[in-house]
Amino acid sequence: MHAARPLFSYQRYWAECFGTAEFLPMSRKEMEAQGWDSCDIIIISGDAYVDHPSFGMAVIGRLWESHGFRVGIIAQPDWSSKDAFMALGKPNLFYAVSAGNMDSMINRYTADRKLRHDDAYTPNNEGGKRPDRAVLVYTQRCKEAYSDVPVLVGGIEASLRRIAHYDYWSDKVRRSVLFDSKADLLVYGNAERAVVEIAHRAAAGEHMKDMTNIRGTACVLSELPHDWEMKDSTRIDKPGRVDPLPNPYVYANEEGTEEGCGSKQTAANEPEEQVVHILPPSGGHKRFIMLPSYEKVRNDPVLYAHTSRVLHLETNPANAHNLAQKHGDRFLWMNPPAIPLQTKELDDVFELPYQRIPHPAYGKARIPAYDMIRFSVNIMRGCFGGCSFCSITEHEGRWIQSRSQDSVIREIENIRDKTPGFTGTISDLGGPTANMYHLNCKSEEIHANCRRLSCVYPTICKNLKTDHSETTQLYRRARALPGVKRVMIASGLRYDLAVEDPEYVRELVTHHVGGYLKIAPEHSEEAPLSKMMKPGMGTYYKFKEMFERFSKEAGKEQYLIPYFIAAHPGTTDEDMLNLAMWLKENGFRADQVQAFYPSPMASATAMYHSERDPLHRINYKTDKVYIPKGERQRRLHKAFLRYHDPDNWPMLREALQRMGKAHLIGYGKKHLVPPTQPANHPSAKKYGSKLNPQGGQPRKGRVLTQHTGLPPRQGAGPKRGKPAGRTPAKG
Repeated sequence: MHAARPLFSYQRYWAECFGTAEFLPMSRKEMEAQGWDSCDIIIISGDAYVDHPSFGMAVIGRLWESHGFRVGIIAQPDWSSKDAFMALGKPNLFYAVSAGNMDSMINRYTADRKLRHDDAYTPNNEGGKRPDRAVLVYTQRCKEAYSDVPVLVGGIEASLRRIAHYDYWSDKVRRSVLFDSKADLLVYGNAERAVVEIAHRAAAGEHMKDMTNIRGTACVLSELPHDWEMKDSTRIDKPGRVDPLPNPYVYANEEGTEEGCGSKQTAANEPEEQVVHILPPSGGHKRFIMLPSYEKVRNDPVLYAHTSRVLHLETNPANAHNLAQKHGDRFLWMNPPAIPLQTKELDDVFELPYQRIPHPAYGKARIPAYDMIRFSVNIMRGCFGGCSFCSITEHEGRWIQSRSQDSVIREIENIRDKTPGFTGTISDLGGPTANMYHLNCKSEEIHANCRRLSCVYPTICKNLKTDHSETTQLYRRARALPGVKRVMIASGLRYDLAVEDPEYVRELVTHHVGGYLKIAPEHSEEAPLSKMMKPGMGTYYKFKEMFERFSKEAGKEQYLIPYFIAAHPGTTDEDMLNLAMWLKENGFRADQVQAFYPSPMASATAMYHSERDPLHRINYKTDKVYIPKGERQRRLHKAFLRYHDPDNWPMLREALQRMGKAHLIGYGKKHLVPPTQPANHPSAKKYGSKLNPQGGQPRKGRVLTQHTGLPPRQGAGPKRGKPAGRTPAKG
């Protein structure tokens, strides 16, 4: 992997003479106050403008500003016409379009495709302030406003739709967002390196459509480069003899063997010693992989799963190939991921002159997403967990990029000294996960050659550092700061990693848990866990033992709150029943439950669409994965998680009878649901109550007793521990 150009090594653009803006301008009046007659770059964002490093457009805007560019922001514009997109005038270089911190479809619709009426990234939590498929709509309006101005698209929505992808809301495979939006260039991932290079090349007079070689970008080509060697991955099964190629593609050779760092994905077959194949130099040859075309993956679910697998195996910046995918008579050309930022570079990005508050134009309106993070600090990026239902890896990558302890401490001091409303509590030190800070591969050479989908599944790679001492030291330094009373940890905890360092668990439990700690086993059964790439329950019990022991030593009464997913690919009704019984046996009653949400580009989404498992090599004889689909079955799986809710009992009783599990219907501890509804429940009349299973008059020919619904004799009180009977209806 070639060393990247340092992020802040470019000569600053001439407009640096205007200095740093208090807030990036959102109006002509603010531009004039800065002495600007125009903007070099105008950002279009689906979020409200919060000048805080947790908001992507603030980070990118401040980064461009630090390089001397004049950057304006048009936040949540009225997309009904081009007028709002012309509010700051014509940009000198380009528009930069993002749907915001969330995909606009996930922001607007629930996992059951129902409309949401709120939006945490909008003032006063108001929904409907951004369009569906915001990248497409915003880009169209920018082109209408100034047809000769290039448009760069990025952010989570563009990043996860950079190739042909399954779209859950329309239930079909859609083209790359580059083709549908007609944007000039796409950046994916956190993209600091790419956007800086793009801005400077644009300032030098290069058109965005000619920038075809920037890492972390995708573009459209009319023809493929002639001086590159192509690895054809457009088909799966090939007839006849296939001669081996020199290092063509390490994720799977034609004889069907898997290669790479611990690439075998089942715990039963996982060897104790995990071997990494060190690849010889490529000899200077430029290679790219030709993926199945959009038209093929649209019509062939098996090829779609194969394409998803190839994409996920090509995410290591040190060994990823360029990818090409044909769309009609043109080609999507995707460059390898950007080189991760060094610690000093990441520190500098997070220490740009953010105001850490929303733009004054919003007045006293509250922005819930800001309220959630205003006292929190992001300490790292990336995730090597590889959970198949999560898209963090596809966006941020598997390499962990960590800030220095000193930088984090300086940010905490800034919060203490400058953020309104701070009372002494830091709400989180984290990121995509709580405890991957400074955890990386022990060997740079092994890391550069690894294609493993997860560093922790099915077992923790022996080449992975699991020493949490850097994190523990950071917690202690933060806690010791004057004016800081408490430091909480709210980011998701990888407890399978945490158990490798008992001292970290002790520190966390003793000082950084506020009574409850949320963790995510996601399921209790091996079949769905293997499709999620999550550890088994043995690891949960090991962490639970540590948590309870250290809580007791600290003299604290604290509890674990486990999170679970319903209706994940590979989950049967019986799996959900077993999970429900586990929940009941362990005394858990979930108030809110999470159903699997097929987000773009996730491996589990490929499973959902194709009914194949892209975590393993794919062919047309590959066994299908069971997929719980349809509104009724998804509702049933959610009902199992909320077995204690009387609203779900009729559906669960029906399911248990259908599954041959009627013996689990009853009033005992070993039963899942009672045979009748509570007497005071609205459904008691329809489904029957405990006192009268028929909910009304007794069925003809049935004898009622005090056990089956007959009211007690007048003057005879109920027995101790038994509910009193209903007063019989008059008449």
